[in-house]
Amino acid sequence: MLQLARRSKRAVFRPLQGPGKDGTAAMLFLAPSLIGFAVFYLFPFIGGFYYSLMDSPVEGSFVGAANYAEVWNSDSFRKAAANTAYFTGIGVPLLLTVSLLMAILLNRSFPLRRWIRTAFVLPLVLPVASVVLFWQVLFDTNGWLNRLIVDWGYAPVSWMESGEARTVIILMYVWKNAGYNIVLLLAGLQTIPKDYYETASIDGAGKVRQFFGITLRYLIPTLFFVTIMSVVGSFKVFRETYLMSGEYPHDSIYMLQHYMNNMFLSLDYQKLTSAAYIMAAGMIAVVVLLFQADSRFRRSIE
Repeated sequence: MLQLARRSKRAVFRPLQGPGKDGTAAMLFLAPSLIGFAVFYLFPFIGGFYYSLMDSPVEGSFVGAANYAEVWNSDSFRKAAANTAYFTGIGVPLLLTVSLLMAILLNRSFPLRRWIRTAFVLPLVLPVASVVLFWQVLFDTNGWLNRLIVDWGYAPVSWMESGEARTVIILMYVWKNAGYNIVLLLAGLQTIPKDYYETASIDGAGKVRQFFGITLRYLIPTLFFVTIMSVVGSFKVFRETYLMSGEYPHDSIYMLQHYMNNMFLSLDYQKLTSAAYIMAAGMIAVVVLLFQADSRFRRSIE
């Protein structure tokens, strides 16, 4: 009986040693990624915050939030921040609307559906330079669109040298990122059982009620993720805008990335890092608000 009790204790306590060994093995496998993350992201993030509190990157003295106050009171920074906020506020809802409508359309069977899917996914695999070249040919002063306008008897439009540049950048942002959102939304739509729609139809629910009661409700996790990625992507349109308009574009498309790029070219690292952390704080605030809105909406429908 004593030997049987000892064996039972060993059988009970032996599995408890497994998680520790598994945890150690997991940390060993994760170590290269964690080290790379720390070296290339975490340490530079901390170092950049340190430089934002100094008056010079070399033998500088501590000035606290003086650099942040100087950046915040800068007219160029405020203009860049306002343009970025406007772009995000218009571009993201438009992108979500187009992506959701196209995903619902492509979730049905109709001719040329595969070709249309490919057309929306194609911008994801094209190099940025090729995408910008296409839009330059389309919206240049002597481009294809102005050629049509002149043929119709109207004066050509300076698309990238007027307030219309903002519309062009928003359209390019939607066109370039819609494919990624459509793929995710299609995956979310295909997880919704068709029995729900059949039951709703038997109960007399119309298409609009089915959309808000079934489709939109079960797409909440996917829509939330797509919204987060779209907001983050709206802060990363510098490459396209820079390649189309250069370092100093029209005032309507002068974004935060342009401001920070100009600070980098002038070697003003204090303003550069301060502006970067202000933008990061703004992005974090937007994401936190989206998380809160998502949690409240889920509680309301439950």
